[in-house]
Amino acid sequence: MISAIPVSGWPDPQVRRPRIRTREVVAFAAAKFLHSGTLRVRTVDMRLLRLSSAWLTGVVLTLSSSSAQDKPEYIFGTTVVDTSGLQGRVYHLKPGTHALPKFEQLRPVGSIYTTSLNVWPQNFDQGFPNISDRFEWFAIEYTGRIWIETSGHYRFSLLADDGAKLYLNNQVVIDNGGAHGSYAISGSATLTRGVHEIKVEYYQGPRFTVALVLAVSPPGEPWRIFNMNDFKPPNDPDQLQKGEISDIRPTTQ
Repeated sequence: MISAIPVSGWPDPQVRRPRIRTREVVAFAAAKFLHSGTLRVRTVDMRLLRLSSAWLTGVVLTLSSSSAQDKPEYIFGTTVVDTSGLQGRVYHLKPGTHALPKFEQLRPVGSIYTTSLNVWPQNFDQGFPNISDRFEWFAIEYTGRIWIETSGHYRFSLLADDGAKLYLNNQVVIDNGGAHGSYAISGSATLTRGVHEIKVEYYQGPRFTVALVLAVSPPGEPWRIFNMNDFKPPNDPDQLQKGEISDIRPTTQ
C-alpha cells in the first residue's frame, strides 16, 4: 500500500515516524523563503517533530504579506513561454470531479510555464491571469524534458491538494491522486544518464486551498525543491541520448 502522510512529515515521507534531519528542515525553510520572500521560522525544536495534522509540527512556517501588492500574481506558472521549463496545460473540470481526469479527452483553455512546482498550501482565488478566472474545478498537465547527468537512484516527493501524479518516461513514480487535503507521497527510481520525459498531473476540486510541491533528492544529496534549471541538457546536441528508468519504488508500509 502506498504511504500517504500529512504534510507535517514532509520532506521525507518514506518512514512511518518522520526522521527529519535539521539540515533538511532548514534547507526547505530556505527554499520556501526564496520562493515567497516572507518566510519567518518562529520555532525550531527537532524534539517536537512528529506526525500530526499540523503542518510541520514544531516548525511554524508563517507566510505573510506586508501589503496587498506582495501577493504573487502567478501561482502555478506564467504565460511567458519557457521552452526549457515545464509547460502546464490548463483545463476546466466539471463541478463534482473527485479524481484526476483523462487529459486526452479534454481540451486545454491555455498554457502556463514554470521551472518548478513550489505551491505551498495556501488559498487560491485569483485564477490564471490572461487565461481563465477559474479557481476551482480545474486541472493542469505539466510536461517537460530533463537531463540526468549522474546515473543513480533518485527520490521524489509530491505534495498536493487535491490530487497529483508524477510520471517519468510515461511511468508512474508517485500516485497522490484523489480528493484530499495537503498530503505528500514519495517514490523513487533508478535513472540513467540522458534525457527523460517528466509529467505532473494535478487537479483542484472545490475552493479554496491548493498545494503542489515537487521535491527531489538526487543520489547522495539532500532534499530540495525540484527545478528544471538543475536538469538542463548539454549544449552540444551530439551528446544527447535517451535515458532509461528502472527499479521504481513507491513508498510502502
